[in-house]
Amino acid sequence: MIPFSVLDLSPIVRGATPGDALRNTRDLARHVEGLGYKRFWLAEHHNFAGIASAATSVVIGYVAEGTSTIRVGSGGVMLPNHAPLVIAEQFGTLASLYPGRIDLGLGRAPGTDQGTARALRRTLGPSDDRFPEDVVELQHYLGPAQPGQSVRAVPGMGTQVPLWLLGSSLFSARLAAEMGLPFAFASHFAPDMMMKALEVYRTLFRPSEALDKPHAMLGINVFAADTDEEAQRLFTSLQQQFWHLRRGTPGQLPPPVHSMDGVWTPIERAGVDHALSCSVVGSPETVRAGLADFIGRTGADELMVTAQIYDHAARLRSFELVVQARDALAGRQAA
Repeated sequence: MIPFSVLDLSPIVRGATPGDALRNTRDLARHVEGLGYKRFWLAEHHNFAGIASAATSVVIGYVAEGTSTIRVGSGGVMLPNHAPLVIAEQFGTLASLYPGRIDLGLGRAPGTDQGTARALRRTLGPSDDRFPEDVVELQHYLGPAQPGQSVRAVPGMGTQVPLWLLGSSLFSARLAAEMGLPFAFASHFAPDMMMKALEVYRTLFRPSEALDKPHAMLGINVFAADTDEEAQRLFTSLQQQFWHLRRGTPGQLPPPVHSMDGVWTPIERAGVDHALSCSVVGSPETVRAGLADFIGRTGADELMVTAQIYDHAARLRSFELVVQARDALAGRQAA
């Protein structure tokens, strides 16, 4: 069975604080470490009232300190918001403190609205203007020192922190292929180009020192509960969150409701359903079948499971049930 990993946005649920969200994040990381998940990634978002992971490298350190074996990383750091040297120093520090456990996933979107992006960067141009050059520069800082090198990342130099390219279009798929890097696609909220991006990545891939063959990780929302009805109820928190985002009224993660009927219009529902089409929601048997179908259709090398669930205990339980579904799939494959 392919590896399963976790993407967490440190959701700030309605009525809670960022501190509550971050403590729940670390508790979840400990929980999924014990369940055998491979990675625990956190995402850089800014100016979102419902997401506490804006200072991504800081949160990665907090999670890594509270765990012992699981790989911890970014899914991702939005590189255009930062100088490559700064990221090399941050992740070089993390790799020095937690050797062999840090991943650095890189995106080229701002992870926020245009006004906030301008506040972050001071100047704002197209996100792909320098992204390929910045990735190469970052590799340079994390690699071994070169003769005559005058600018070094300390810590960072020689740590060789593994880089991943993230994306929801063909740009990063092509760049990851050309650079011989692992690729993660944001299918959990932007599914449109998933299959084409996988084709581009696998077709154009060039082996490198980092990777000898393509490795594609796909994001997927998985909401698991003891019954299909309860899982669908939990899923309404994410549906509401996307509905609010599309209406321009983002906020904290809302509690689930028994039905979305009357909450949204048919057109709004169609838009949210499309954005969240890479989702598996249901009982253990429903989740097993859904995961089998998704893996079979995509040939994913790894799944990045995410679940914006309001109740923390229900979120822990969901990730347990996903592992049970994974193990059931593995048993069927072995048979």
